[in-house]
Amino acid sequence: MKTTQLLATLALTFTTAALADMPMADGEVRKIDLGAKKITLKHGEIKNLDMPPMTMVFQVKDPAMLQTVKVGDKVRFTVENANGAMTLLTLEPAGK
Repeated sequence: MKTTQLLATLALTFTTAALADMPMADGEVRKIDLGAKKITLKHGEIKNLDMPPMTMVFQVKDPAMLQTVKVGDKVRFTVENANGAMTLLTLEPAGK
């Protein structure tokens, strides 16, 4: 049992550290699809993916994130390329 707890703690620590190092990108919510667990953002440069500004659809790691924003909101977010699927890891209002 202690080994399982230790591994879980190490995984959480690594994930938190990795997110802290990931640059946030700026965007504007264009569409929210709760059923598909996706969001469309018009975004600026995404530095960690070497991606220029554009409008595109993202999957979300946690569907609850979609409840925190509405169409037209300015947001900041982190995203990763998870096996070819652009996936939002964090999403927050731009004013934070």
